[in-house]
Amino acid sequence: MIELFHTDDPVLLSAVKAALAEAEIPAIEFDGPIADMYGAVFPRRLMVLEEDIAPARMIVHSLCPDCLA
Repeated sequence: MIELFHTDDPVLLSAVKAALAEAEIPAIEFDGPIADMYGAVFPRRLMVLEEDIAPARMIVHSLCPDCLA
């Protein structure tokens, strides 16, 4: 698994997860419990398989052009 992006915005995270699911790209959210406890100090990371990273980045970019470094 490789990190697609990280955020402390739960709405954005939900939108990206839904878009990835629609494209049939499996994604796993990391750091949820620690982010719940400490907020923006520990952002949530969204992970995808390495072979899915290119199409997943295109989806993230279409939803949030500034999210990917």
